[in-house]
This record gives sequence, structure tokens and C-alpha cells, in this order.
Amino acid sequence: MHKRSEMETCISCLIVVILSLLSTFANAEFHYHEFIVQETSVTRLCRTKNIITVNGQIPGPTLIVRNGDTMFVTVVNKARYNVTIHWHGVRQMRTPWADGPEYVTQCPIRPGGFYTYRFTIENQEGTLWWHAHSRWLRATVYGALVILPKQGSNFPFPLPQKDVPVILGEWWNRDIIAVQRQAQFTGAAPNISDAYTINGQPGDLYRCSRQGTVKFLVNPGEKVLLRVINAALNQQLFFSVANHMLTVVGIDATYNKPFTTNVIMIGPGQTTNVILTANQSPGRYYMAARAYATARNAQFDNTTTTAILEYTNLNSGANSRPSLPQLPAFNDTATATAFVNQLRGIPNNNRVPNQIDESLFFTVGLGLVNCTPGPRCQGPNNTRFAASVNNVSFVLPRRTSLLQAYYQNIPGIYTLDFPPVPPVQFDYTGNVPQGLWQPRFGTKLYKLKFGSTVQIVLQDTAIFSTEDHPIHLHGYHFWVVGQGFGNFNPQTDTANFNLVDPPVRNTIDVPVGGWAVIRFVADNPGVWLFHCHIDSHLAWGLAMSFIVENGIGEKQTMEPPPPDLPQC
Repeated sequence: MHKRSEMETCISCLIVVILSLLSTFANAEFHYHEFIVQETSVTRLCRTKNIITVNGQIPGPTLIVRNGDTMFVTVVNKARYNVTIHWHGVRQMRTPWADGPEYVTQCPIRPGGFYTYRFTIENQEGTLWWHAHSRWLRATVYGALVILPKQGSNFPFPLPQKDVPVILGEWWNRDIIAVQRQAQFTGAAPNISDAYTINGQPGDLYRCSRQGTVKFLVNPGEKVLLRVINAALNQQLFFSVANHMLTVVGIDATYNKPFTTNVIMIGPGQTTNVILTANQSPGRYYMAARAYATARNAQFDNTTTTAILEYTNLNSGANSRPSLPQLPAFNDTATATAFVNQLRGIPNNNRVPNQIDESLFFTVGLGLVNCTPGPRCQGPNNTRFAASVNNVSFVLPRRTSLLQAYYQNIPGIYTLDFPPVPPVQFDYTGNVPQGLWQPRFGTKLYKLKFGSTVQIVLQDTAIFSTEDHPIHLHGYHFWVVGQGFGNFNPQTDTANFNLVDPPVRNTIDVPVGGWAVIRFVADNPGVWLFHCHIDSHLAWGLAMSFIVENGIGEKQTMEPPPPDLPQC
């Protein structure tokens, strides 16, 4: 028998690799978009005002791609503010320059400037979204990012007849930058929103809003995939549809084990895919959202936004007022917890790491800065609000971005001494000693070795008030292996970790007065922001950043900065 030479074997292997790559690229597509950031006049709640939009729309354009596709999005800034765009939940494998947070992975796009974001969707399917990541422009600059399976692949559930993004937002009658500036000047909490919205419209429970109420038409018996996104600036939300059950099939661009519920809780930054079956009497039904608010004695927008689910073959007289779902009370933590506890991932070859290289413990929450009473000290008892992770309140640089400083070895921009555990142990959810109320300020980063397995315990604190915090990790998704209330106890709580089918997320709601534990593999080099997705908390410093070192070889090494990267 003829024995193949090593050269023949190598050539055969190379041919297989090339054919595999050609097959992959043959099915992948390239998408080119232009985002014009501009002022647009809109009318809501009886008032006409200018807001910042993308392409004159609120929400902005829905981008539809497939797993494996590559995006080129040129953002042209015709507004009067600096702007960046973040592709929330996109892994950005080796392309951290496209992630978008201002002064973290890039300097902002200045008025009159432009920048092209270039990235590939790798092994992600479901619903993500995009939004401004500079100042509080996210209040009106956002849109859906729908990731379909690759050509020839299918959803792991029957194909729905309709596929609809449902984007929940917040609306202020005042200019949102003025709201932000006032809060930053006074040190107090920002003015609460005047309404919540569904796809940019408050709904007909608000004045002057009936005509613009969003309407979704369905045929009897149809299955509708609702891609629910919480784009609200500062608020967790309950969402429900009157008389209809919702089957949860995906969260944060990952599939989960399906389960049925009549209400979901969704934090800012999170996405939840649900299937609704139009199996009720033909009529009109409200879908509605309102606040899940957990901070003690804190004001919040206690209103309800609605859209209408309307059957196409209405009975006579069915044009009467739609029925309203029974949403939970604003402080119904039991319902929020019951929903979260039903989330289970779909086990696959990407197993949860059992051996941990980096074990981190992060306290998260609000603090107070002592100051001289006056117009700049309007927080509780003549203080200013601050927020921190491990008692460090994060300060963004201004001379350059963190990623550029790391890539180009620019000194004096950050330090690598972010504490891996709280500097002082205390009763995190009990009475906190007053000496711990005031955090330290700094631009402190934590370096992770490429390929290391990381576990982070996220512990809520009660300095000002315990509160549910939606924490988002850029550039990664992670396994949520455990959650609970009170102070995390490594002796007892670790035994209850779910290492079999934990949900996979990019944004985790740390329970009010409780803790959550996440795990991930540091396989994506770059500088990645880790922060609360309540924008007022981010502005007060509830954030930190990881540096993940380069690996070895092309697939593990981040790409160099593009030539049109904005400079500070």
C-alpha cells in the first residue's frame, strides 16, 4: 500500500482548511451602514423639542445581520455634542477599537467628524442593541441589533410568523444634557423621566400620546417573536401583555431553556426574546411596562407605557379601550426574583470553567462625598452622590483613551492597582460604618492574563441604600453561576452554584441587598469597561476597567487601531 508523504498530508490538510474557510466566507455577508447623528424636532407629551437622533429616527435603525457577518458602520456627527456608539453585547473579538465607550476604547467623535466601526459577529445569535456611549445621549440614540442564525441554520424553536423589536425607553421633557449637567452641578439625583416609551412612543395613558401609540397587528394563531430591549437610561422595568403568556427563549443574544411566564423583569442594557401566541379572542390588548424600583426613599417615574397588540379580524365593538395587563407593584422583588430564577442556559461544548485563576470580590453601590453646604452639595445632608466598586469611584481620562494608552504605552493615564477585594470588610448590606461612605477617586485598572478563568462576586452595599444594579461587561458574555440575598458567604453559597446550565448574559442585575457571581474566560484582548448600566450611577463612578493581555498568534491578538480612529 502506498504510504502518503508528510508533504502530501500537509497539502491535504491545507486544502480542507481552505475549503472550510471558503465555505464560511461564502455564507457570510458584509453590511455597510451610515449613521447620521443629528438634531431632530419631535413632539411628545404635548411638547415639541429637538433631540439627538440617528438618521432622524427614534429608535434609530434596526440592523439585521447573521451570525458570522461583518459590519461597517460609518458614524457622521452632525450634532453639537461629542458622540460614540457602543454595540452592546457584541463580543468584538480582537476588535476592541470598535467597542465604543467614550475615553475607554476611543476618543469621542467630535462635531463634524466621523468614524467607521468595523467588526464581525462571531458565534452570537439573538438580540443585542446599539446606543450612544457618551454623556447621556443614550436617552434618544439607540436601536436594535438583530442577529439571525447562519444561512442553513435555524432557531432552536419553531420559526415564528412575525419578528418584532420592542424597545423600552425613557423620555424627558427637558433636554437630557441639561438634566445631566444639573445633576453633576448639584451632586443630587437627576430629575426623573416624564414617561417611559415603547419604540419611541409613550402610549395612550399619557396626555397627547394616543395618536402615536405603537400598534402591532397579529393574525389569530400566529406566533410572534418579541425582541424586548431595555434602553431606559436609569430604570429596571416589568413588561407584560394583557391576557397573553410569554415563552422566554433567549437573553442577551444567547438561547435559554424555554419557560412560560406572564411577566418579565428586564434591567437597563438587557434583552429578552419571548414568543407570544395570538390565541386569545380577537381584540385589542395592551402590552405595557412600568418601573421595578428598589432604592429606599428614592424618587422614580411611577408611570406606565403602553403599545397595542391588535388582532386583524376584530369583532364588532372591539375598538373599545384595550385591556391592561396586571403588572407587579414597583417594589415586587419576589416576582423579579422568581423570573430570574427560571433562567437556565442550554449546555453545550462551551463548559463553565471549574478551575478559577482569578477570584475577585467587588462591592458595588452608591456613596456620599462630604462637602461645604451650597449649590454644589444638594445630595442627602449636604453631600454629593458618588458611586464605587471596591470603594474606588472610577474617573475617565480626557487626554486619550484607556485602550490607546495601553496599546501605545502612554504613561500617566491609569494605574494597575485596582483592588481585587474590598479594602475593608464590613457588613455590606447592614449598617455601614460612616468612614466607608466616601469613596476614593481614581483611574485604576485590573490586568488579566490572556486565557485566564475569572470569577467575580458582585456584592450590593447599603451605604446610601441597597439597590438592584444592572452590571455590564464589555467585550464578553459570562455565566451567572449564583445569586442570592444578604452578604455572600463563600462557605455556604458556593455549594449552591449552578455549574450545569447557568444562564449566559452580558448584563447581570445584582439583586437588591444581595449578590451575584459570574464567570468568564479572558479570551478577548483589549481594555474593557465593567460598569453599572444605570447612567446616573456610571456618571458617579460605578465602574472599573479590565486590561486583558494579548495572547500568542493572530487569532488571540487584537488588531491595530484603524487610521480614522478619533483623537482627543
